[in-house]
Amino acid sequence: MDKKHRLLVINVGSTSTKVAYFRDTEPESIENIRYHSEDLADYPTLTAQLPLREMDVMTFLRKNMINLKDIDMVVSRGGLGKPAPAGAYGIDESMCGDLLAGKYGKHPSALGPAMALSISKQFGMPAIVIDPPSTDEFEPLARISGLPEIERKSAFHALNQKIAARKFALAEGKKYEEINVVVAHLGGGITIGAHRQGRVIDCTHGLGEGPLTPERSGTLPTNDLIDLAFSGKLDKEHMQGRLVGQGGLAAYLDTTDAEQVEAMITRGDEKAGLVFAAMAYQIAKDIGAMSVVLKGKMDGIILTGGLAHSERLTTLIAERVRFLAPVAVYPGEDELAALAAGGLRVLVGEEGIKEY
Repeated sequence: MDKKHRLLVINVGSTSTKVAYFRDTEPESIENIRYHSEDLADYPTLTAQLPLREMDVMTFLRKNMINLKDIDMVVSRGGLGKPAPAGAYGIDESMCGDLLAGKYGKHPSALGPAMALSISKQFGMPAIVIDPPSTDEFEPLARISGLPEIERKSAFHALNQKIAARKFALAEGKKYEEINVVVAHLGGGITIGAHRQGRVIDCTHGLGEGPLTPERSGTLPTNDLIDLAFSGKLDKEHMQGRLVGQGGLAAYLDTTDAEQVEAMITRGDEKAGLVFAAMAYQIAKDIGAMSVVLKGKMDGIILTGGLAHSERLTTLIAERVRFLAPVAVYPGEDELAALAAGGLRVLVGEEGIKEY
């Protein structure tokens, strides 16, 4: 019998740490460790969260009697690192240093590679990331902003967007490299990308562009943003917090929980209904923009991520965009499975490890 490869998979999000133990592509133990935004707000920096997140991963391992000495590879979701094409990248000190310092953007996903590297050093197995958020396949046109000092950058939910696009292609009897689709990842962060024959040639930036989200402000009117920044009411750190973490639904409705917002709407809260509909409206607008990137030549529009479980949200979006192309809804995300599959491809020699 062929050897079963054993993989530890870590996926750190804004308010969760998802961890799983796989034998090849079969998950044997999975846990979604959740955190309240208010609790994490007590930590002044990302690095300060590291002991808490590591302790919870170790608790998962002990609870499921997983011996790290038996693990063949640790696979983590990547962070906002150096821009590079999709693929598998070895985790090293340089990568973790950039991620934890926020050199290319700050996001809790930086903690996953740091934990994976620590385990790798202690137990000697390789540690990698697959299709990190800094995956960059932009064409030159997509990089131009409006000021030469500012270049548009690629930072999006590359892993889940590409999983969803491949799933759609399979359903159509085609390869990912044969289709054109717009994919909207709908979660705590929202990104909307134009996929042309296997490459994401343009996408909204996960931290600084696009629609409002449960916790992010998305694109804002520039002059009003400048006025707020220089009003003296907020320093840089608090300003950044208003944009990422305390923006969007959190700013308008004091919650990042979309289910809670829908309950408010059901109870007749008109403000909640308006803001929720505005989120759908802005998502639809960006889908329309990405359809133009593809010159209208689209096989489909894909809605995925945790918020795609909301029939209210997906219906509001589909009503505005289905004239462009058929709409497919793939609720949730299969990122743990995708990370394990990527790690297995490396272990069996189907894919090489790139240097960061």
